[in-house]
Amino acid sequence: MLRILATLCALAIAAPAVSAAEGSGNETYDVLFKNGTLDDIPEGAELVYSRSSGNPVKPEISKRDTGDIALTITPADKPVARLEFTQFGGQKRNLGSFPASVGNPMIMYFYETVVRDMAEISGGSPFYIRNRVKDSLIQPADITTGEAEFDGKTIPITTVKIHPFDGDPNADRMMGFGDLELIVQMSDEVPGWYLSLTAAAPDAKHEDAWIYLSQITFKELETAQ
Repeated sequence: MLRILATLCALAIAAPAVSAAEGSGNETYDVLFKNGTLDDIPEGAELVYSRSSGNPVKPEISKRDTGDIALTITPADKPVARLEFTQFGGQKRNLGSFPASVGNPMIMYFYETVVRDMAEISGGSPFYIRNRVKDSLIQPADITTGEAEFDGKTIPITTVKIHPFDGDPNADRMMGFGDLELIVQMSDEVPGWYLSLTAAAPDAKHEDAWIYLSQITFKELETAQ
């Protein structure tokens, strides 16, 4: 967990520079790391997300990473977004604090946990996996618009689908993760921008089964009383 916190902090600090160097004019990066996604969230408010994680290889990972994530905007001269995970059963752990001006850090948490999980399950190098995922964020992706049900109404959404290891020469040695698909659904109608973030690696031997499935879904916005 400390490794994830350190990586997330580095990503939060580096995000503006990366956007300027790589993301500007890049549709995939710009829509995923949209600026200003927390600007309208009041101080003291809390964005709540649910996360479920499942894989048949290491079920202990599923237990560890299934629960709720609270993003709280902490009052300060420069507002801070604080992430806290509550595992089902009540155990809490701090995920770090990040400048709210950078945008919603849930996208960074999502990608970094996928990197960690894949490395744990497949035994692959987290450095190699992270570099491949990072590179996929600035490559052309499948970006579509559509509609989804949210809070009792139909809203417009943008969906980005990425296959980080498509064509990777090492894909056959990734224990099925070579077919990993990352799916992010976003909308201006959803507080904090992200409606859902999904990472799925299908089981080639069994239809409608997965060797890895991680889903983060927006639940609610709780305002300070």
